[in-house]
Amino acid sequence: MIADQPFLSLLETNCHTIKDLTKIHAQLIKTGLAKDTIAVSRILAFCAAPGPARDLDYAFSVFSHIEKPNLFTWNTIIRGFCQSSHPHVAISLFVDMLTNSTLEPENLTYPSVFKAYTQLGLAGDGAQLHGRIIKLGFEHDPFIRNSIIHMYADCGLFGSARKLFDEDEDTDVVAWNSMVMGLAKCGEVDESWRLFCKIPCRNDISWNTMISGYVRNGKWVDALSLFAEMQQRQIRPSEFTLVSMLNACAKLGALEQGKWIHRYIKKSDINNIDRNTIVVTAIIDMYCKCGDIKTAREVFESTPQKALSGWNSMILGLATNGFEEEAFQLFTELEQSSNLNPDSVSFIGVLTASNHSVRVDKAREYFKVMKETYGIEPTIKHYGCLVDVLGRAGLIEQAAEVIKSMPMKPDAIIWGSLLSACRRCRDVGVAELAARNLLLAGPDETSAHVLMSNVYAASGDFKKAVNERTKMKKKKMEKQPGCSFIEVDGEVHEFLSGGDLGYYY
Repeated sequence: MIADQPFLSLLETNCHTIKDLTKIHAQLIKTGLAKDTIAVSRILAFCAAPGPARDLDYAFSVFSHIEKPNLFTWNTIIRGFCQSSHPHVAISLFVDMLTNSTLEPENLTYPSVFKAYTQLGLAGDGAQLHGRIIKLGFEHDPFIRNSIIHMYADCGLFGSARKLFDEDEDTDVVAWNSMVMGLAKCGEVDESWRLFCKIPCRNDISWNTMISGYVRNGKWVDALSLFAEMQQRQIRPSEFTLVSMLNACAKLGALEQGKWIHRYIKKSDINNIDRNTIVVTAIIDMYCKCGDIKTAREVFESTPQKALSGWNSMILGLATNGFEEEAFQLFTELEQSSNLNPDSVSFIGVLTASNHSVRVDKAREYFKVMKETYGIEPTIKHYGCLVDVLGRAGLIEQAAEVIKSMPMKPDAIIWGSLLSACRRCRDVGVAELAARNLLLAGPDETSAHVLMSNVYAASGDFKKAVNERTKMKKKKMEKQPGCSFIEVDGEVHEFLSGGDLGYYY
């Protein structure tokens, strides 16, 4: 029996990396078993499935050498690519199966294809496949049906998703979760919450999905509240939920809540979660945004395998908390002492440090290094940093020249930055140019009028300053009050400029 071959049994005992897998595969080739479909299917399944030995290029090579792939091998390779960052390959393989194979796809084939369409946002193409499913009589298969609902909901086609959702009275929790996720993803978070409350048998994914939806839509206090209820019910959060909660704490400045989640992560028995790159970066980011740079630095330094995202979060955290020189030093350490190269986000960090310290020389140097040494084309955010530092330094004309030289259209943030700089320097001429463009670039006219009024007032032209305020009144425009959050004894409160204290959580 093929399964009794000792080197095949090693797949389950001693195979941990792609190197181990290739040795076993070599044995199959030497013994002639590489032509046996069952034997090679096990090799394919191992390198196509998520895990330490995953290598889809190798998997595709193995698959392409199978003379007559069976349904298992087709499903395995399609599923492998649908779970990767190349879902289009899964669709191509499916089409190849339809046109060049004597085999017909089965019910286990279609969920992977619908998942690939979902990842690519091709609900229209997926709808055509849905029609094929109906013709084949597979529409009542729960796995296929749930994958179709998920596709429609994730792509924002709620009419189609809801119609399919309502057709079956025995809708399972997977379909409910897909609808909750889809609504939240498209900004319909209140409707998502109403649907969440109706789920007859919520599971941990239901809770995790709703919390992620709140964070995605900026409802951080609601996310914290739901997370607290989740803990009371002793429902285990996923690593994605923990990252979402760390992001919520960062946005709210809820340091004590963030510390509690950090302690929870360290005590958690989720596999190596405290070493997960995404989780560690979220922890560093949370401490930085809550102003606890010391702890953020401790977490960063204690991380054995520092990912670039961690370096970037730490550099930006230092830059935005008044430690500009430390940010410059850490960037130099990234360049010289790590095996990583800075990316565009890394340069946002040091440009922000240059901005906050009003170091025009540093900003120009990093801008040059980014392009000439690392071949990174500046984005509008990089140009925004350069314009801002020039404006802060009083170099208004140079800032305006940078805006003119940009290869992309300036946005409202850049024109607003220039306009704010004009107020400090009392440059009315450039300010009026910036204000006109700000009105054209952004839907919010209020900021343009307020900033321009301040420019006129700073330059002593109070008549024009009052005129800008009069324009706002005629248009029935009001300046949005300032808003900030503060955490007291683990409870998050919101302050509004000119308002009362609001209790939230």
